[in-house]
Amino acid sequence: MDEPVDPSYRWKGEELDLDGYLAGIGFTGERAPTVATLRELVHQHTTTLPFENLEALFGRPVPLGPAEVQDKMIRRGRGGYCYENVSIFAAALERLGFGVTGLSARVTMGAVAVRPATHALLRVTTSDDDRVWICDVGFGQGPSEPWELRARPAEFSLGQWRFRFERRAGALGTDLWALHQFGKDGWIERHTFTTNPQYRIDYEVGNHFVSTSPRSPFTMRPFVQRFLPDVRHVLDGHTLTSERPDGTAESRELETGELPGVLRDVFGIDLTDEDAHALTTGEWIERFDRPRAATG
Repeated sequence: MDEPVDPSYRWKGEELDLDGYLAGIGFTGERAPTVATLRELVHQHTTTLPFENLEALFGRPVPLGPAEVQDKMIRRGRGGYCYENVSIFAAALERLGFGVTGLSARVTMGAVAVRPATHALLRVTTSDDDRVWICDVGFGQGPSEPWELRARPAEFSLGQWRFRFERRAGALGTDLWALHQFGKDGWIERHTFTTNPQYRIDYEVGNHFVSTSPRSPFTMRPFVQRFLPDVRHVLDGHTLTSERPDGTAESRELETGELPGVLRDVFGIDLTDEDAHALTTGEWIERFDRPRAATG
């Protein structure tokens, strides 16, 4: 008889309304732990649910339980950042019978200094294939497909977007995996990670830092993304950028009063009156408006 699994190592799939989640992301495929199902799940999740940090910006708790995340992102039409996206996605995969292991990555985006490992992604296995897959549903910039955990000497495409994936030696000789993406600034290293397993408690610790620390970029300004097959939209403070797979991009500066409408029309996030007020009158505005006023 199989020994029971410590619930601390699982993803609370039993708390998820699986029918509601699958309907919310528009999934219509077979409910089986196969590569085909995994591909459709990643595509539907990444191109349906926006990325956003507004709860952290407003100083509110960011719970990671699948039921709480589902209420926010599916029923109330909001978005979430990596920990929220990965928590609900892992719960769904667990319910469907996939092998799921949490991983943590260091978002580099060209930085030289070591950054904390505060990005969540998943290592996934299926019932019909021996390959190991990486699913990065919480970055806000795709990719809209899983990719195989193996070194690739040349660039490859996931959908219309271009990537490179390499394995190199990390500290103490460990394997360190690095994902590079092509965009408006050319090729840039996006993040690095090891395959050291992460559990829900590890994500709770990282989530506490990114949602509460004054050093976290997510407590400093609104950062919202919407990823689609042929364009990704990014709101960073007052700057709205739309970028395409060939690296072309258009940006414009927004007035504070435009933000709720842009969130609704571009990102599919319809704020309550309370949240719209918090967004347009919050303390973060002074930090961003001072340099804008000085240059205007």
